[in-house]
Formats: sequence, C-alpha cells, structure tokens
Amino acid sequence: MDQLGADLSEFFGEVSGVVWGPFVLIPLLFGVGLFLSIRLRGLQFRKLGAALRLGIIKRRDVGADDGDVSQFQALTTALAATVGTGNIVGVATAIAIGGPGALFWMWITGLVGMASKYTEAFLGVYYRRTDAAGEKSGGPQYYLERGIRGPLGKVLGLAFTVAAIIASFGIGNMTQGNSVASNLDRSFGVPPWVTGVVLSVFALIVLVGGIKSIGRVTAGFVPIMIVSYVLGALFILIVNVTDLPAAIALIFTDAFSGTAATGGFVGSTIIIAVQMGAARGMFSNESGMGSAAIAAAAAKTSHPVRQALVSMTQTFIDTIVVVTFTGLVIVTTGVWDTGEDGAATMTGEAFSHGLPGDWGHYIVTVALAMFAFSTVLGWAYYGERCIERLVGRRGVMPYRVVFSLVVYVGCTVSLEAVWNFSDVMNGLMAIPNLIGLVILSGLVVRETKNYLANDPALTATTEEVRVFSPHPFAGEVATR
Repeated sequence: MDQLGADLSEFFGEVSGVVWGPFVLIPLLFGVGLFLSIRLRGLQFRKLGAALRLGIIKRRDVGADDGDVSQFQALTTALAATVGTGNIVGVATAIAIGGPGALFWMWITGLVGMASKYTEAFLGVYYRRTDAAGEKSGGPQYYLERGIRGPLGKVLGLAFTVAAIIASFGIGNMTQGNSVASNLDRSFGVPPWVTGVVLSVFALIVLVGGIKSIGRVTAGFVPIMIVSYVLGALFILIVNVTDLPAAIALIFTDAFSGTAATGGFVGSTIIIAVQMGAARGMFSNESGMGSAAIAAAAAKTSHPVRQALVSMTQTFIDTIVVVTFTGLVIVTTGVWDTGEDGAATMTGEAFSHGLPGDWGHYIVTVALAMFAFSTVLGWAYYGERCIERLVGRRGVMPYRVVFSLVVYVGCTVSLEAVWNFSDVMNGLMAIPNLIGLVILSGLVVRETKNYLANDPALTATTEEVRVFSPHPFAGEVATR
C-alpha cells in the first residue's frame, strides 16, 4: 500500500510538473492575462482605486437586491479561498527554488492576472442563474456552456465542473487541513486528530448555512486575518528598515540575473525564477482558474462590471499585498538562501528572526491555520456550486456534510500524493476556463466600454445604472 502511494505521488508529481511547467499553464495563464490586459486597455491600472473604494469602503450596491451576499462578502469569500498556504509556504518555496527574483515575477503575473480575474468575474455575474432554492449560481460551469454555443461550450463547461469538484476535496480541503494539523502539532503539541475534529465541526457549522453563512463569517474573519498578518510583517520590515532597500534591489536584479540557491548556469536560474514566480503567483491568486467567478456570481450588484472590478481587487490584495509582505520579510531577514528543503518552515524562521522570542514562529502558525481554514470555506462553496450544476440542488447538502468530514481525513493522513493530484486538477480547471475567456473577451470588452462610458468613477446609483444599462444580465435578455 505504501508503495502504491509512493507510485501515485511520483506519477502525479510528474504530470503536475508538465501541467504547471514552462510550456503549458504558465505561458497560457500569462499570455491570456496579457491579452486581456491589452484588450481592456489596462483596466486593472486605470480603475484600481475606484474598484477598491467600491469593494472595501462602500462594500455594497445600494438598491441592488438581486443576489445572495453583498459585494464585499463575495470579495471576502473569494479572498478566503485564495489567501491560504500559498501566501506563506508557496512564496517561500518560490524564493527558495527561484531566488528573490521569483517575487518580482509573482508581481508581474499578479498584475496581468487582475485582467483575467476581472473577465471571469464579469462572465460569472453576466451568465448567472437562480437555482431551485432561489440562490444565485454562476461561474465557468455556466458561462462556458451558455456563452460558447455548440459542443465546444458543453465540453469545456463539463470539464471545468468535474475538475473543480475533485480539486475542492484536494487543494481546497485535505491539503489545507493537513497544513494546519502539522503546524499546530509542531508548534503547540496539538494532536492532529484533535485539530481534525475541531476543523470538521467548525466547517460543518458554517457550511450548512450556505453562502449567506459563509459570507458573514468571511466578511468578519478575513479582514482581521489579513490585517493581523500584514501588521506582523510590517513590524519586522520597520525593525529591519535599513536592510529593506538592499532587499528590494536584490529582488529586481535577481529577476534578470539569477542568484537562486539551486540551478546551475546563470541562464537556468533566470528561467527558474520566472517559472517559480509565475507558477506560485498564479497558484496563490487563482487568476484565470475561474474559481472566483463562482463567488462573484452570488453578489448583489447592479451590473456585472461593478462586481468584476471588485473581484479584480482580490488578486491585488492577495499578490501585491499579502504575498509582497511575506516575500519582503523572507528576503530582508536573510533566510531565503536556506534551500528548498527549508521552504516549509522558511516564513516561520523569517518571522522568528524579525520578532523577539518565539512570537514570530507562533504568529506564522496561527496565521497559517486561519488562512487554511478560510480556504476550506471558500472552496466548499466553489465545490457545492459545481455539484449543483452537475446533479441539481439535491446534491448540495450531502456535499457539505461529506466535505466537512473529509477535513478530518486531511488532518490525520499523509498527503504527498494528494498535493500533486490537486495541482493537476487545478490545472485542468484553468485550461477550459482560459479558452473560454479568450473566446468571450469581445463581449466583456464591449459591455465594459459601454458601462464605463456612462459611469467612469463608479458612482452611479442602481437606478441610474438601470437607465443607461437596462438589461445588464444575460438571463434578463433571454427572458424578454
């Protein structure tokens, strides 16, 4: 049995290496993001400030009641799913293998990824439907089939749906629980089975309430989680402020010269920096994977453009904010060159170097636990919406119960094969979605241009939006 597990782990590891390697998903994700950035004329740069005000300060569209949660709750649900172990362990792995320059390429992929996130969120809202329980349901599982007519759309939609359901149990469930259990055991001596029971019970309590319950929990939990972690990192950077300029300079020079701890000749280390930065950056913020579109579809919004702009800020917060602070702490404290074997504990070591006593190690452990649990909640919603698309509403509650129980499994077993398998499933989610984003980009560009021509500052009321854009949703057009 152990040999079977080892063989499966090796097999999926090799497949994952191809899927997330330099010739498949990395150029595809980056290329589509760049293509959409050009078609949308740098929307993520032009409207970032207005989008942040709309999503974080204003938080909801007054008068927009067609949806399940506020714009802010939809944003925090998507953030809950993406701000996870990738922001702590993933960043450390990228820097350990690709050198400090990997952080630069994480920034680049995050910036172009914002255009992908905008596009998929727009389509998620535009093509959303109301299920048998009166809840909104949308995402690639709907817009691929409804937006792309014929067999191609059906195949792409089904491929995404199946891959997302499987991935929800892997990267969105067992691997997260395993990370929490192993770190709590190592730092505080908490037995993995105890962590498994607690996480399973908490997850079940939240998930049985559906998206409204998830939205309330993430709206209160995620901002505190992110702000607390960033403040800890900020304190370290202030203490080490004299080392900060050199660290930033190293990140930029290493991105084009290569000083990775592993590699070989200089050319290879540059390639590794690009590959690791792009792969881990996209893995962290999920731009182009289509998952965040599922959360966006639940939002109460007067127009798809408005929610898409709010959803776009998720990638900015995840990569440009949280990932940046993690990376700067690692580089500034000088622990980045400990090698790949130390990647799992590298962020903890960096915080321990920067904070007095054992506080740094404990902060990272608690942050990792919170990040991972929030990811469980976000991915549970993604999975249930895909289950609803596949078998109908009757499959939602059984899925929630099974999903919660599987968290316990993740906390108590070894998961190397599951990690590799999850990477493959994430890739298989992204491929059909990226194809759809390119095909449907014309619709997104046209509707975006029309909306922003009438409301460039995003200050229009719901009533004003209904005047200049009376039928902003595909469902409304189809029924008239």
